[in-house]
This record gives sequence, structure tokens and C-alpha cells, in this order.
Amino acid sequence: MMGEHGSAQAALAALPQIATKAGVSDYSVCPEGVVHAELKAARHARAQLICRGEANYPDALCDLSDAPPMLWVIGDPAVLGRPMVALVGARNASSLGTRMAKALACGLGEQGYVVVSGLARGIDAVAHLASLGTGTVAIMAGGADVLYPSENAKLGEDIVATGGVRVSEMPIAMQPQARHFPARNRIISGLACAVVVVEAAGKSGSLITARCALDQGREVMAVPGHPFDARAAGCNMLLRDGATLVRSAEDVIEALPTLQSPLRQTQLPVPIPPDAPPHDRRSLRETAALHSQILMRLGPSPLAEDQLIRDVGAPSKEVSPALTELELDGRIRRQPGGLLSRID
Repeated sequence: MMGEHGSAQAALAALPQIATKAGVSDYSVCPEGVVHAELKAARHARAQLICRGEANYPDALCDLSDAPPMLWVIGDPAVLGRPMVALVGARNASSLGTRMAKALACGLGEQGYVVVSGLARGIDAVAHLASLGTGTVAIMAGGADVLYPSENAKLGEDIVATGGVRVSEMPIAMQPQARHFPARNRIISGLACAVVVVEAAGKSGSLITARCALDQGREVMAVPGHPFDARAAGCNMLLRDGATLVRSAEDVIEALPTLQSPLRQTQLPVPIPPDAPPHDRRSLRETAALHSQILMRLGPSPLAEDQLIRDVGAPSKEVSPALTELELDGRIRRQPGGLLSRID
């Protein structure tokens, strides 16, 4: 709007006419008094307004078709300029899920990545808590000053106190409503170079974040779970459909070949041939062929997973998801010590 009309004042003046053409007959610009009241509330909350086009506005959001025109930020906005990975998952997280989220957040933080999530209970809260010392960003569904849920109020304050930020596109003091959360999720995925789903049911907000990530061209990754656990159904569905399987923070970092860890800047990047084909998901034919290779090399006697990967001669990031698919299909069995065997 501002680019088309030349200034904020001209854009505001044009809004009623634009709304009329869109079929909205009673549209009016926000009263100036309401604007001043929000600015006053923002000062009281120590919130900073960052508009698109300004220096502190996150570069990662600029390529989104529905990028927020402005963001309210509480905390140090400098953290928004660092590379981020999103960790999201179930609110009713399992013990294993919370341990995994903590390990991922700690591992990514140690390598210089900022963890971004939604300050919800469960996986979100664990991810924020584990990354307080290395950098974390909480995207709020309501106002940046509204700490929701109340049980995470202290965590929200600790995020700011330790150098992280709380961010929202909603007005200051806005109470979160159900319709705000899907919009919030697109900012979580938009800020990140990858979205890792730790636990998620078959229909959950975490899968909305994953779909946003796919639409935005971000990497989608998932932690596999037991097929009988409903909290893992969404993750297993993502893996079935081609998401990268994650067992550790190193798996996340290895799946982002074009993005060096900030703590590895002294290492030379791996050269990519100019004629290298773009990375695509495996076709059904390729998946079937890989499954056949794996099953041919497995028998009733256990075989180490790393030896199987060497025998197959395919990258581990391709073999690992295939192993999970075969395990879910009941074709292979995992045994203690990283051993695999075929089920005949």
C-alpha cells in the first residue's frame, strides 16, 4: 500500500475506497485516539514497533506473500537477525517428547541457532526453556505483552530477561483468540529456516505450522514416534509424506546444507556442482526401490544400522526415513544397540 500510494497518510486515505471495491461498505480507518492509546500501552509494556522495511524487521519474513506489515517486539530485536530453527509440538507432550525437545533445543543453541516457538504449554515451553541461554523467540497469538497461557508467564518474562524476544503482529493488550493461532503459526515457520515437529496429533496446530513451512519453502522435519501413540501420528504422517527424519540436532543441521552453523564459519562450505539437480522428494518408484534394497540386505540376524547404510550406498538422510517407513509397515524390527532385522 505505501509503495503504491507513496506515503502512510495517502495509503490510509485510500483504504475506504479499496474496501468499498472489495464489497465492504462500512469500513473506516482506525481512529487516531485508539492509535495513541496503543502507543501509550506499548511504552508501558516496553514494546518496540518494527515496520516492514526498517532495519530490525526480520529478513526471513520479507519474502512471504502475507508478511506482517508491522511487529510488536518486547526484548532485544537483534536476536531476530540470527538464523533460527522452529521447534513445535504437542501441548500434552510425553516424557520422551519433552526430553527430545530439550535435547534438540540445547544442541541447536550450542551451534548458534536461535530456537523459535509459540510459548504454548508442552513442547513449545520446553524448547524455550532449554534455549534461554542461547537465544529464543516466542511468537504470540495475542499481544506481545499478553502472557498466555498464564502458567508460562514467568517463562515469557525470562525469555526477555535472558536476551530473547516476544513477538506479535497483534495490537498491544489483545487477548488471544482461536482464530489468531493459525496466523501466528505462519510467522513461526516464516522466521525459521526449518520447522521441526517433535510430537503432533493427526490434527493439530503443529501440522498447520508444517503446512505453512512447506508453502513458504522452508524445510520440514519430524521426530518419529510409536505408531500406537496418537501424539506421534502427525509426525509419522509427515515422515510418510517426505519430511526429514530427526534423531538429534545434528540431523537438523546436516539437512540444511546451504546454511552453515554460526559456530562453524571457519569451515569451508562443501562445494556444490553447478549442474547439480535440485533436491526433490523421492518418487514412489524410487522409494520402492530403496525399500527393496534394504530388505534384501536384512535377514533374521540383526545388522547394525550404520553398516546397513554403507551396504545400501545411499545417504543416511534417505535411508533413515525409509527405515522408519518399513518399521511402521511391520517389515523390519529395531533392536537395542542400533540393530535391525527383517520380519518375514
